[in-house]
Amino acid sequence: MRKAILFFTLLSMGMIRGFAQCDPATPVTMNNEGGSSRESSDRSSLLVSTTWLADHLKDPSLVLIQIGPKEGYEAGHIAGARFLSLMDISTPSGKGLTLELPKVDELKSTLEGLGISNNSRIVLYYGTDWVSPTTRVFFTLDYLGLGDRTSILDGGLPVWRAEGHPVTKELPKVQQGSLTPHPRPSVVVDAAWVSSNLNNHSVAIIDARAPEYYSGTSAGKIRRAGHIPGAMNVPYSSLLDDSNKLKTPDELRAAFLAANIKPDSHIVSYCHIGQQATVVYFVARYLGYEPSLYDGSFEDWSARTELPVTTAGSGESGRK
Repeated sequence: MRKAILFFTLLSMGMIRGFAQCDPATPVTMNNEGGSSRESSDRSSLLVSTTWLADHLKDPSLVLIQIGPKEGYEAGHIAGARFLSLMDISTPSGKGLTLELPKVDELKSTLEGLGISNNSRIVLYYGTDWVSPTTRVFFTLDYLGLGDRTSILDGGLPVWRAEGHPVTKELPKVQQGSLTPHPRPSVVVDAAWVSSNLNNHSVAIIDARAPEYYSGTSAGKIRRAGHIPGAMNVPYSSLLDDSNKLKTPDELRAAFLAANIKPDSHIVSYCHIGQQATVVYFVARYLGYEPSLYDGSFEDWSARTELPVTTAGSGESGRK
């Protein structure tokens, strides 16, 4: 009898493990040649080439989305691409912080209107040089649990055009999607969380703004100049090459290492309003980290006068 109980216990555990392996939420990476693996030093499925996209344009599960000026989309886009504005996935102006995530139900409705369903393979691309708005869309989808089935076209529309691939002005016929979001609250942190982790050496707080804003030389449109104490400066633009393609994994790892970001660090990125910081977020995901975004970013932090701001250490890449 005991042997029978043990047998069925082990059997049920095996069945549970099997179901877990088949869970659509389990990360499965696909490289640009179409191969797949469960683990990778860089999550190559998050970035696809123009060659990969050209080969998969007619896949029935593909949802292709262009981010950038609306007039640019209307002037010519990749066949089948839908247009998305950041305003469509942000809290309305005046009702929250700039670009702040709206309620899940609102995001669900917007994405279903783009034809996104539970089985969709989503590819994002920028029409001009709108890299950070595109990574902001990726972050939003990742927050909803769609990150492992979402990719960014490396180089966007400019590279697609430069390589001689066709564009069209024809608007696609979009069928309403059916989506079940699986929100991941851990990818979003607030001012209280950041404040309580300022001295946590397992947390790497990354300021993605240009050096003049990090150092406090310029405050821009933010109330106070400087940066969050202990934050390290990794300007988002330093992670891109001259054609706005992502730098190689080795170059990206070197940039993180120069900022004293360890392989086991919990990366939390911020910028002015939570847009540029999503480039750092995307790169961290690409390199295998499980990062978070301070969605309110310095717009929120600097407005809270009880929270510290510093210009000290502006010539250093990381905390001691």
